[in-house]
Amino acid sequence: MLLAKVVGTVVSTVKEPRLNGLTLQVLELLDVKGNPNKNYVIAVDAVGAGVGEIVLYASGSSARQTESTNNKPCDAVIMAIVDSWDVDEQTVYNKSKQ
Repeated sequence: MLLAKVVGTVVSTVKEPRLNGLTLQVLELLDVKGNPNKNYVIAVDAVGAGVGEIVLYASGSSARQTESTNNKPCDAVIMAIVDSWDVDEQTVYNKSKQ
């Protein structure tokens, strides 16, 4: 799993039918200290994340192992909305303090 920030959405009216009903989000990848690295990925949202939220996402075959994405053609899936994380006993991020 990797950390990312939801920075946008993708709308596609014409797509593989198995993707119908799934929300696609634009994610900016973050390092463990919370710094953006200017790399982006498009992910299926399995948890209802919104723009501005920090999320955990998985890619590759793991992306097809959620209830929402089972046997669907996706390479990345948001699987958790982050509440907080610590590194070296220091709080890097706390959603309730944002």
